[in-house]
Amino acid sequence: MSTRTLISPAALARPRGKALYWTVFAAVVALFALAFLFPVYWMVTGAMKSPDEVAQTPPTLVPRHWQLSGYTDAWDLMQLPQHLWNTVVQAAGAWLFQLVLCTAAAYALSQLRPVLGKVILGGVLATLMVPAQALVVPKYLTVADLPLIHTSLLNDPLAIWLPAVANAFNLYLLKRFFDQLPRDVLEAAEIDGAGRLRTLWSIVLPMSRPVLGVVSIFALVAVWQDFLWPLMVFSDTDKQPISVALVQLSQNIQLTVLIAAMVIASIPMVALFLVFQRHIIAGIGAGSTKG
Repeated sequence: MSTRTLISPAALARPRGKALYWTVFAAVVALFALAFLFPVYWMVTGAMKSPDEVAQTPPTLVPRHWQLSGYTDAWDLMQLPQHLWNTVVQAAGAWLFQLVLCTAAAYALSQLRPVLGKVILGGVLATLMVPAQALVVPKYLTVADLPLIHTSLLNDPLAIWLPAVANAFNLYLLKRFFDQLPRDVLEAAEIDGAGRLRTLWSIVLPMSRPVLGVVSIFALVAVWQDFLWPLMVFSDTDKQPISVALVQLSQNIQLTVLIAAMVIASIPMVALFLVFQRHIIAGIGAGSTKG
């Protein structure tokens, strides 16, 4: 079967056609790179300008005088180390709880096939149809006074960790991946005497690294960028994550300092993506292939 393209192989083989093709290709790549990277450049350099230069019209593309005082002031005045640490604790706990419990639930629904498993999965997926804002009040009332034990989780990281476990999308993503695992490998482990838990630990989890990487990224980013829920459950300023602290402490703060604080707050997520981008791409494609 021949492949149809915008440029025929004969035209691409000619020097003029090849030069035109690579010129257009390079221009498109440069245009997309500029569209995505220019806002990052504007934010990073904006913190290096003086307050008057940031507010002036028309704006300057390059700072007249490069200065790092905006970053140092943001680090000290807005107490970024403390709030970044709060965010790390909340995101790490939510990731761990979600990875363990969602993986266990997805493995049970996919491989153990419990009674009424499809009904349970349908109920879980039905929660995706409910707007997140509609769940804020019930969640708040629950963490403010836990049923049965009547304990408040306000100003406690558990108020972030426990609701994060109920992530229907990640559970479904894991289940779909487990459904596509090779049956002969799982049956061979069963013949060798491996129990369900040993099969999960020694066979399923090593084969599921790509999708576990994707779920991890989704879990961490969701907690890192969340604003409304942490604002409601953390009234203590010293325990607030970076997303809430940037808003709460922005009064009477120079614009350059606030921009620098936003740049610093975004560095961990950008670094996380750059480190694990190969696993993310592999995990996105993992669900479309069957072993």
